Amino acid sequence: MGSKYTERYTAESKGDAIALVGSTGRTVAEVAREVGVSPESLRGWYKQAKTDRGEGRPGELSTAEREELKRLRRLAAEQAKTIEVLRKAAVFFAKESDR
Repeated sequence: MGSKYTERYTAESKGDAIALVGSTGRTVAEVAREVGVSPESLRGWYKQAKTDRGEGRPGELSTAEREELKRLRRLAAEQAKTIEVLRKAAVFFAKESDR
């Protein structure tokens, strides 16, 4: 249930649109109008595709690197929760053993 402005596009349809920009010499806005996506979306897809091919600016993350970063952030959050539970348990049991 996304907004009425959000559609999901397949990897194939994104790839086709990106290829049209790269191979035809037409602008992102022209291709976006032709394929029925927003120019901002296509511009982002095109920029990410260039980065994934190693043609991005220094420091830009590839799709694989972005996915790995998200995975590691989730893992770090889970570990932080586990550490907090263990810390609270240690405090509880320390108090219990003092009785």
